[in-house]
Amino acid sequence: MDDAPGPQPILAANLGALKRNRSWFTIAAMKFGAKALLILVGLVFFSGCTVYGEHPVKTFSEATGGESLERAFWQDIQKQNWKDFDQHIAANFVYLTPGGRRDRDAALEQFRQLKIQEYSLGDLSTEMNRDTFVITYSVTLRGTFRGQPLPAQPVPCMTVWQQHKSGWMVIAQSSPLLMEEKTR
Repeated sequence: MDDAPGPQPILAANLGALKRNRSWFTIAAMKFGAKALLILVGLVFFSGCTVYGEHPVKTFSEATGGESLERAFWQDIQKQNWKDFDQHIAANFVYLTPGGRRDRDAALEQFRQLKIQEYSLGDLSTEMNRDTFVITYSVTLRGTFRGQPLPAQPVPCMTVWQQHKSGWMVIAQSSPLLMEEKTR
C-alpha cells in the first residue's frame, strides 16, 4: 500500500500533462470565440432592422408625426369617418384651390363629396416648428368627386397642422384637387 501514489502526485501529474498539451483549451476557446463573434456580428447587423413591419395609422390618436397625421386625414376621407375628421379641422381652417379660398364649412362640404377607393402619398416632406407641422406631398387618388373621376396623376398638396389643447388640428391646406367656383 505504500507503493500507491497519494492524491498529490496524481494531481501534479495531471496538471503537468495539461500544461504541456493546451490543445483542449485552445479548441474550446476558439469555438466559444467564434460563437461570440457570430452573435456580435448578428446583433450589429440586425440592430438597424425592425422586427415588426410598419404599423399603419388607423386613427388620429395613433398618429405620431406629420406623415401619420396626413395618412389619418386621407384615411378618414376614404372611410368617410366624418365625425373623427371634423374634430381635426380647426374652426379657422382655410382651404385654398385654384377656384379660390374656402372656409371650414365650404371645405368640409367639398371633402364629403369625395369618394376615394384608394390613395397614396408620395414626395412627402415634413417641417416642424414648435407646435406646427408643414407637410408638402403629392397625393394620387382613385375615386370620384361629385360623380366625376379624379385625376389619375399625382396632385401636389400642402397641409399645415397645429397642436391645440384637444390635439393636432389642420389649420390650412392648399390643393388643386377640388376645383369649382369660388365660394368665399
